[in-house]
Amino acid sequence: MKIVHLCLSMSYSDNYSYQENMLPKFHKAAGYDVEIIASRLVFDENGDLTRYCGPMEYTNSQGIKITRLNNKAPAKVYEKMRRYKGTLEELKRAKPDILFIHGCQFLDADKVSKYLKKHRDVKVFVDNHGDFHNSAQNFISKNILHAVIWKKSAHKLLPYAEMFYGVLPARVDFLKDFYKLPADKCELLLMGADDDEVEKALEPSVREGKRKEYGASDEDILILAGGKIDHNKPQILLLMKAVNEIADKHIRLLVFGSVSPELQAEFENQLSNYVKHIGWKTSNEIYSEFAAADLVAFPGLHSVLWEQAVGMGKPCIFRKMEGFTHIDLGGNCLFFEKDTAEEYKRVIEKAIERKDRMKSVAEKKGMDVFSYKNIAKRALEH
Repeated sequence: MKIVHLCLSMSYSDNYSYQENMLPKFHKAAGYDVEIIASRLVFDENGDLTRYCGPMEYTNSQGIKITRLNNKAPAKVYEKMRRYKGTLEELKRAKPDILFIHGCQFLDADKVSKYLKKHRDVKVFVDNHGDFHNSAQNFISKNILHAVIWKKSAHKLLPYAEMFYGVLPARVDFLKDFYKLPADKCELLLMGADDDEVEKALEPSVREGKRKEYGASDEDILILAGGKIDHNKPQILLLMKAVNEIADKHIRLLVFGSVSPELQAEFENQLSNYVKHIGWKTSNEIYSEFAAADLVAFPGLHSVLWEQAVGMGKPCIFRKMEGFTHIDLGGNCLFFEKDTAEEYKRVIEKAIERKDRMKSVAEKKGMDVFSYKNIAKRALEH
């Protein structure tokens, strides 16, 4: 049985840990014939979007065929609107039994629906990565792009879709409330952690080696935090300040990720004996850092690292956000409810007291709920 993953509403970057990478990986591992048809948008080494310049057809490290599509001319316009050359032809060539569409925000949804109208035996699933925290942020985006154009694209796919998946509770609500899709066609499909990387990182030697690298003894508490540190996630600076104010030689904060120029000076001012910057880490290297940590903290906006940390069985602290509490499994995490150093200190100290109980819940529940192997199975259950 052949599954085609269609990544035309967003970027597709090889060797990342996003849903569009992990679902094909674990569908392939489960024995399906898998192919990916994607745009040319990729992330560069700084996490910025750029155009892919390699071969337009190739096989990735998991043995999955990737086909990249050029945008129709004028490319500057149609890259934004996601109109491509050859979408219909590639679907005819690929002949999917199951079509998994990553994102419904692309003009070529009309080409896809045209194909599906003639191939009603194809099972179709659509996921959504948009919500009011990362989309519909200004008048044009909200009232024209999403309220009219992308809503229309979603409804073009509606007659053929088994299910629309929001990858967060807030993104399920976005499908129902903003795109006005029927509630019985909208469901939560979590993002998660790469089981293979989790298994490797849980080898005792990984934790021991990493903690030795950071000079941490068994009694030291290592808190890990980070990601892309920019104007969207300035709370990391408050977290650094809070750990410096706790000033306990056994409590240290390790911060990973790139720092935007506008925050660089303030960021460097917070580095100390208690706070260390460990640089940028690849999506695979992150798992080893999780292994070393006793506690993982995310005071800023949501990223896929939230689910990866819980999937590693780690006790966590998250920023409290409506529609993002899916990572609370009943004792595995605490929340920052205010953006103040005092609040951060209070919650960190509470988490350290409870870390063993939090870890137990995270290991018992989180490693199952946020396993991408399990999520990939659930994605095709309807």
